[in-house]
Amino acid sequence: MDQYVTGSAIRQLREKKKLTQEALAEKLGVSGKAVSRWETGKGYPDISLLGPLAENLSVSVAELLSGNAVENANVSANMLRSEFYVCPVCGNVLCSTGECAVSCHGVSLLPAEAEGPDDAHRVSVEVVEDEHFVAIDHPMTRDHYISFIAGIGSDRVQLVKLYPEGNAEARLKINGVRRICYYCNRDGLFSFSPLNSSLRSVRQVSASCQVAGRP
Repeated sequence: MDQYVTGSAIRQLREKKKLTQEALAEKLGVSGKAVSRWETGKGYPDISLLGPLAENLSVSVAELLSGNAVENANVSANMLRSEFYVCPVCGNVLCSTGECAVSCHGVSLLPAEAEGPDDAHRVSVEVVEDEHFVAIDHPMTRDHYISFIAGIGSDRVQLVKLYPEGNAEARLKINGVRRICYYCNRDGLFSFSPLNSSLRSVRQVSASCQVAGRP
């Protein structure tokens, strides 16, 4: 673990549940003095107690370890609010439709912050029938590559995982896609709207306009 649960996190979560130190201790099968020691930073709960402690405080183990309370107000589960988390250890990609506490390989992950495409990560989009064909002008070596391409709409996320030495491209069903994201393992997350005609690096071609005799 890159960090361990702090006493202040335990105290704040316990008080939020309106539990005394003794009441929490009884639920965990430890003494009230043990809980007091945790909250004052004079000791730590045994790792075997993290699961029961998180359960009794109504949080996940990852949230307990991070010390950050998660209040997910995204009750409508609008997929356009989706966030991506990428593990720096294994490259695992996780997607959330709202605020959450995420960890992988003992590392607490923050949501990737998206930027617009730049010259080193140029993207082209062709609309062919009912699909977006997305291609990134980017190397795909073992050390530097595009990890995934995703199309996000109001009710779904299409995620295509990419691998080194493959092609930095993907086909996404249009299906109301409002945002397209892609992730570089060195430079992070990039995002743009396929409907934004002012984005010079995006090229849109309708298949219906390719019929002979039509402009």
